[in-house]
Amino acid sequence: MRARDVTNLLLLAALWGGSFLFMRIGAGPFGAIPMAGLRTGIAALVLAALLAGRGRTRELLVAPGPLLVMGLLNSAVPFALFGFAALSLKAGFSAILNATAPFWGALVAFMWLGDRLTRLRVLGLVIGFSGVVVLVWGKLDFGAGGAGPAILAALGATLLYGISANYARRKLAGIGALANATGSQLGAAVALTPFTIAYWPAVMPGLAAWLAVIAMAVLSTALAYVIYFRLIASVGATRAITVTFLIPVTGMFWGWIFLAEAVTWNMAAGTVVILVGTALTTGLLGARTPPPA
Repeated sequence: MRARDVTNLLLLAALWGGSFLFMRIGAGPFGAIPMAGLRTGIAALVLAALLAGRGRTRELLVAPGPLLVMGLLNSAVPFALFGFAALSLKAGFSAILNATAPFWGALVAFMWLGDRLTRLRVLGLVIGFSGVVVLVWGKLDFGAGGAGPAILAALGATLLYGISANYARRKLAGIGALANATGSQLGAAVALTPFTIAYWPAVMPGLAAWLAVIAMAVLSTALAYVIYFRLIASVGATRAITVTFLIPVTGMFWGWIFLAEAVTWNMAAGTVVILVGTALTTGLLGARTPPPA
């Protein structure tokens, strides 16, 4: 990679890792659904302005239905689920669980699209989910105040990420990346609007919560999408996906710096095991040739 590509990769990891910090700050005052509604709405406005500036708004009309479905699967519901998880889980803990998305993507591709699971990829799945067990060991408490529901919500969000990635392969292959991002955020914002209004907090959130949600929408969503697509164009999807390995690190770092969140032994051990599994599952470790983008 060129120095510029490495810079973009590190910046993207910092932005996506920061989203878990912002969610941790905004989830309590706003609630999971209103926070997701604001995030997608603000991000949609920023991305729509970028798309209009390039004179490509017509691309949104190519497949409005699939873009709406993509918005639900890839943004609206996962953002709300991670927002719910942020009420109980540390920012770094959620960021580590986010790294399981490639496992679900591989399983969905196998069951839905008939993609072949090599022995190395199966090994990666086994190792990766073993890392999840290490990470959540002793935390799956479903009693009052327990973290069990939050952990399942975060894993449900990553499952939807895996489904949406394969849905995009089937339904949105002919749509540009920026139009895909813009349309999906617009669809998510529209779908969340009535629920955002219905669940709007009775007490207006403070300045810190508003700044966290705006930063999450503009920086960790809109700007991050632009950087990610630029990185794919420059180095390819296989190398761009290595950002998955950095997000747990940056997520734990931001949580430690700004929220004084401790990094426990099972977080560190779970991260290592999950990322080894991710490397095997995505073909970044052990594959002779890069997997198809």
